[in-house]
Amino acid sequence: MRRDFVKIDEERCKGCGLCINFCPKKVLSFSDKFNSKGYRPAQQHDLDNCIGCGFCYMMCPDTAITVYKETVEV
Repeated sequence: MRRDFVKIDEERCKGCGLCINFCPKKVLSFSDKFNSKGYRPAQQHDLDNCIGCGFCYMMCPDTAITVYKETVEV
């Protein structure tokens, strides 16, 4: 079984929303919290539907996103 997910460096994220707009599965959204710079960073709100496509990573101008693809043994 495969599990894909993203990690977003909340302190690097400036809340531009490009990753949110380009996510084909709509698994990203803005956080309710603010980072230390006053931005609302992106977050992965849907942990089950990420397909690990990397569009969010490619669109991020701040290189704040890392995409992980894991194989989980059942």
